Amino acid sequence: MSEDQHDAQLAEYRSSIDNIDAALVHLLAERFKITKAVGRYKKQAELAPADPGREELQLARLRTLAEDSGLDPVFTEKFLRFVVAEVIHHHQRIAEGEQL
Repeated sequence: MSEDQHDAQLAEYRSSIDNIDAALVHLLAERFKITKAVGRYKKQAELAPADPGREELQLARLRTLAEDSGLDPVFTEKFLRFVVAEVIHHHQRIAEGEQL
């Protein structure tokens, strides 16, 4: 394969990665929009910002999805714990009266 063909293939891969990254950002933005609404609801209903039982059920469900999808479940859990920690931080800030 010539260098130009390699570069074209690499460019195609990178274009796909760029599109997936953009989709991930949009999905995360949508997820945080909804979790902020949950935080406002929890404040109104006087519920705790965190729900450890729900979090563990979600992590177990998503570990299984990761395995079924061929994605490393350890990586998936680390990523999701990071996202959940940020969600809880938002819920705590909302509970303290911040407008997010």
